[in-house]
Amino acid sequence: MARALRLAERGRYTAHPNPMVGCVLVRDGEIVGEGYHIKTGDAHAEVHALRVAGERARGAVAYVTLEPCAHHGKTPPCCDALITAGVRKVVAAMEDPFADAHRRGLRLLADAGIEVQKGLMQSAAANLNRGFLKRVTEQRPVVRLKLAASIDGAIAMASGESQWITGPEARADVQRLRARSGAVMTGIGTVLADDPSLNVRAADIDTGGLQPLRVVLDSTLRMPLAASMLALSGTTLICCTGNADAHALQKTNAEVMSFPAIDNRVDVDAVLKELAARGVNDVLVEAGPGLAGHLLERGLLDELVIFQAPNIMGSQTMGMVTTPSWSSLADRKSLTITDVRRIGSDTRITATFRQSD
Repeated sequence: MARALRLAERGRYTAHPNPMVGCVLVRDGEIVGEGYHIKTGDAHAEVHALRVAGERARGAVAYVTLEPCAHHGKTPPCCDALITAGVRKVVAAMEDPFADAHRRGLRLLADAGIEVQKGLMQSAAANLNRGFLKRVTEQRPVVRLKLAASIDGAIAMASGESQWITGPEARADVQRLRARSGAVMTGIGTVLADDPSLNVRAADIDTGGLQPLRVVLDSTLRMPLAASMLALSGTTLICCTGNADAHALQKTNAEVMSFPAIDNRVDVDAVLKELAARGVNDVLVEAGPGLAGHLLERGLLDELVIFQAPNIMGSQTMGMVTTPSWSSLADRKSLTITDVRRIGSDTRITATFRQSD
């Protein structure tokens, strides 16, 4: 199963919005076939593994990171393929929470006389597909905030100068974060200050032609018609409030969508639900301290990824988040550090939020 999970990770940049899935077929103690889900519309992991195994799949044990599907989607049911191939046992790391698939696959396999086991390395399998699981169970994607800061917590000088706080290796790592995301979100302030592209442009990352949906929160539609991202292929979704005039932007290739307003801001909750409905599993937020603080205050962040540079920028700077309503230690948000590693000369800190102290 550990091997199947490593295989599944190969679909990190290409499988979404589908989950990452790996499969290993073992017969008489020997791996006879393996595969992973490469991209939506392509054969699933089980089918790839069965093709490699051929006749050696008969009597084999299939280790799969997610319950095999029993429904017709863009591809035929994997359960039918496993039954036809004559495997004797299927070990699934976890059940598929998707309504059309939940427990149906395991039940169909058992009814066909195949031994079924579930739960092996379930936690690792669930962590691999956190965004997919959250989307199908809560109708909301995982939201990941990326920050680049000095060791004293500054993301820019008071003038707004910020290029570059971190080194080239950290910036390359951000490209990988974008590539694994269904959408990259920012605020209009960042667009006006930095004119970001928010696309994946690293030559060493194979996304299979996929680009994340670019999402700009822009309540009053101040988006410049000459913004770099509007000239790129792919979709830029501009989220405004109901009274914004979208006439000029509708002449570009941008998609403008109106949402309710909360405190004169676009209702981010409503935006996230819309993104989930579009099949977005993971959202990467690259924004300034205002939007970052707003998301933090509203409890809409699932994970922080902080690239910390080994330098001190002093007091005439901007902090990572702006949270004007916080006034005491009781307001602080407690984190659980899940990963710390060197990226070039910088340190990447990954953290999730504790429910309570």
